[in-house]
Amino acid sequence: MKRPRVLIVTKQGQLFDTEKTYLWLIITFKMKEISVQELKQKLDSGEDFQLIDVREDFEYETSNLGGKHIPLGGILIEADQVAKDKPVVIMCRSGKRSSVALHQLEAQGYTNLYNLQGGILAWQAEIDPTISVY
Repeated sequence: MKRPRVLIVTKQGQLFDTEKTYLWLIITFKMKEISVQELKQKLDSGEDFQLIDVREDFEYETSNLGGKHIPLGGILIEADQVAKDKPVVIMCRSGKRSSVALHQLEAQGYTNLYNLQGGILAWQAEIDPTISVY
């Protein structure tokens, strides 16, 4: 029996084809996201969640929201530091690297992850214009 053809469609519309056969299975990844306004509400209310910043060291040192710093390149190596028992918001500069981190962690079994829409750029634009961005 042949393996089914699997087409993976990312949120950005990219298509990945794993094999050519007559049977097709389409999987669409739907990433959970949170806005900067929702994040601010969580921070202000003292809600129990984990914030992870996957930017590089120099970016985190320039400005951060106090989250745990785990650069994207080390997210799988340091996955044991990512909570599984409460919501986890992952952030970066614009939301792209954090979405990559989210997908990598979901592949490891995490189901409690949220991507910060627009990253720290959105935070500066919508919440705190005094924060330094690059």
